[in-house]
Amino acid sequence: MGLYARYVLPKIIDAACGQPPMRELRSQYVPQASGDVLEIGIGSGLNLEHYSDRVSSITGLDPAAELIEKAEQRAASIGAPVEILQVSGEEIPADDSRFDDVVCTWTLCSIPNPYRAVREMHRVLKPGGRLYFVEHGLSDESGVQRWQRRIEPLWKIIGGGCHLTRRPDDLLQDAGFALPEFSSGYQPGPKFAAFMMHGVAERLR
Repeated sequence: MGLYARYVLPKIIDAACGQPPMRELRSQYVPQASGDVLEIGIGSGLNLEHYSDRVSSITGLDPAAELIEKAEQRAASIGAPVEILQVSGEEIPADDSRFDDVVCTWTLCSIPNPYRAVREMHRVLKPGGRLYFVEHGLSDESGVQRWQRRIEPLWKIIGGGCHLTRRPDDLLQDAGFALPEFSSGYQPGPKFAAFMMHGVAERLR
C-alpha cells in the first residue's frame, strides 16, 4: 500500500463523504434501518450518527484499516453495540438470513466484484428485509456517460478503485432484489461524479 492510499486517501474520502448533500441523503435512509443491521462499507463511520434507537446491533464491514479506526471512534458515541470487521462485502462472514436490514452507502462503486457483493447481501438478509442504499454511478444522460467512461480509468486511481459507470439499481435487481423505492438525480458537484441513485431494496425470497 502506497503512502497516498494509506495516509491521504482516507482523509479525502472522509471529507468528501461528509459534505452536507451526502449527509442529507444519509439522514433520509439510515434512520429507517432497524433490528440487527449489517452495514457494507462502513468506512469512517459517517452513517453511525444517523441510526435510530430501533437498531439492536450494527455489524460494519470494510477492508480499509485506516477508515475503520475512525469508525471505531465514532461507534463509541452511539447507544447500539457496533462490531466492525476488516473484510470486504464480497464474502460476508454471517449465516444465511442473519440480518433484519442492510445499509450500503457509496460502497458499490469501489467493491472489486459488486455482483458477488450484492448476492452476498441478498443471502444474509432475512426474507422481507430491506436494503437501504445511496450510491453514485452511470448518468442517464448520454453526454455525461461519455465523459464518465473517459475519466473512469484515472478516477479509479485517484479514488481508490471508485468506478463512475456502475448502476446500483441494475446490480440489485440482478441479485434478486425488488426496488419499491428508487430515486436518481444530480447532487452539487461535477456531473460526471454527482449522479446519485438511492432508495430501498427488498428481499422477496
